[in-house]
Amino acid sequence: MRRVYYLFILFSFVVLTKAKAQDMNPEKLSELITQVSDTVMTNSNTIQFMYQERPLICVYDENANRMRIISPIVETKDLKEEQLLNMLVANFHSALDVKYALSDEVIWSVFIHPLKELGDHQVLDAISQVHAASVTFGTSYSSTNLVFPGNTKKKEAPKEKKLIERG
Repeated sequence: MRRVYYLFILFSFVVLTKAKAQDMNPEKLSELITQVSDTVMTNSNTIQFMYQERPLICVYDENANRMRIISPIVETKDLKEEQLLNMLVANFHSALDVKYALSDEVIWSVFIHPLKELGDHQVLDAISQVHAASVTFGTSYSSTNLVFPGNTKKKEAPKEKKLIERG
């Protein structure tokens, strides 16, 4: 009886460990991206692809067990103050698994995750969320239809006053 108990414990440990680790790798990542993309270009540890007419980039490091999917949105020189404030609010309430970030004078939508622990569905969802955050920048600043409750009010751009010409 004791032997059955130990075998059960060992079996449970193996099953739970396997269930937690997804064993994502660069080949599987590339396959998933290719399935949903319009065009794909791979160079070393970088996969550049078009998804619903938006450029996205996946960069991974198998040794560090990290990956990120990113999409450029706007150069900082073209960024308005209310957009910056709105994206910070969105990072807390409506960007969810994706965040808005600044790098090399460009605002990006970014998904960052350990590579090996990713599941197929998570990769596809990440692509969708990075895309959504990118295309909704300037409007709803959201990566999905979900929004966490709280102060989600976005600052609106001041309305331009028009001069009325009199004849």
